Amino acid sequence: MTGVLIAGCAHRPAPEPEAAIAPNPFGYLKRSAVCTVAPVVAGPAGRSTTMAVRSDDGLCTVAVSQPDGTAYASFLLQTLPVNGKAFIYNYNNQTLVNYTATTAYSGPDSFTVSLIPTAGGRRQSLQVTAMVDATGVPRPAPAVVPYVAPPSAGTHKAAAKKKPKHHTSGSSAS
Repeated sequence: MTGVLIAGCAHRPAPEPEAAIAPNPFGYLKRSAVCTVAPVVAGPAGRSTTMAVRSDDGLCTVAVSQPDGTAYASFLLQTLPVNGKAFIYNYNNQTLVNYTATTAYSGPDSFTVSLIPTAGGRRQSLQVTAMVDATGVPRPAPAVVPYVAPPSAGTHKAAAKKKPKHHTSGSSAS
């Protein structure tokens, strides 16, 4: 019986620690209920992809990396989306391009990102085309503007300027 207990206490080599990856600093952002991204393809004008996304105030993400598997050194938006917003950042050896459509918008949208591999490196374009649908998304209520009635012609007369009256007394003070 003691042999079983001793064998149960034998030390096994500890597993290799996993690489610690900090949590995504933007992981709390809401994802769209519909987010389908096609693979990024190379073309004569650069790289491109398409996405299908719902305009429910959630984001849809395209992840890209350099051929060596690392994130791009820098990036910028060459053209802005007209019916949404784009946000780009690096995380976990990837460059993440987030797109959020304007709430309740339905239709096409697109934007272009310039990806910069290294200082002095040749920039690469990434064209993102989004097809946005608003199925089931409630339209925001229009802004309420208080009504102010214009003054009516009979009640708003310019006040006539009166000259001040000077009083003179007929009697003199004695």
